[in-house]
Amino acid sequence: MKCLIIAAGRGSRFGARPQSKPLCPVKNRALIEWVILAARQAGIQDFVVVTGYAGETLERHLRTFSKENAISISFVHNAEWEKENGLSVYKARDRVGEKFVLLMSDHIFDAGILSRLMAQPLQPDELMLAVDFQVQDHPTADLDDVTKVLAKDGKISMIGKKIETYNAFDTGVFLCTAAIFRALEETQKTGDFSLTGGIRTFIEGGKAKVMDVKGAFWIDVDDENAVARAENLLALHA
Repeated sequence: MKCLIIAAGRGSRFGARPQSKPLCPVKNRALIEWVILAARQAGIQDFVVVTGYAGETLERHLRTFSKENAISISFVHNAEWEKENGLSVYKARDRVGEKFVLLMSDHIFDAGILSRLMAQPLQPDELMLAVDFQVQDHPTADLDDVTKVLAKDGKISMIGKKIETYNAFDTGVFLCTAAIFRALEETQKTGDFSLTGGIRTFIEGGKAKVMDVKGAFWIDVDDENAVARAENLLALHA
């Protein structure tokens, strides 16, 4: 199974941090390296990374990283990186096969989450999202930025950053089928280039499933405060 990582965005909330957000140092390692190494620990050896803003810098770094760690990494460039992240996913439609893992370059997570997710049954017209049902006093989630999920009977009913009724958080760890590309193609025809827009197509058909991460650690590293929290979290789980 291949792993698709979207890493095209600018990451403007980091201010003076490095030119490429995925290369932001977290505990002496680039942010995206934590993502790749967790996925490798879960058993994945073949990665496709979608680059965009400062793409040449990121690709050069990851080519060196791949050689040093014997990991296969190939690249897709999204020249329209200023659009929403669903377009980055769609750009890789010919590179990942019928079933694949989808990760965010700025979400660090326990490899156990992905190991369990990859073992879940999934039909060719479904997708599955790892979610965290701890929505009260969460140690790492930024309530102003985290994508919220309303789940019922193992499926997503609603998803979005602004929904008012929710019972889980999106961890950024997905198990997908090629059906996601057909969904994204349809939503992009309406001008919606978000990944969430494509997921809503699955929701309408009752095909968007969830898996509870059961307290395993994860964090969306979006600003300086999140870097500090991530470093503390990684120290605890070293």
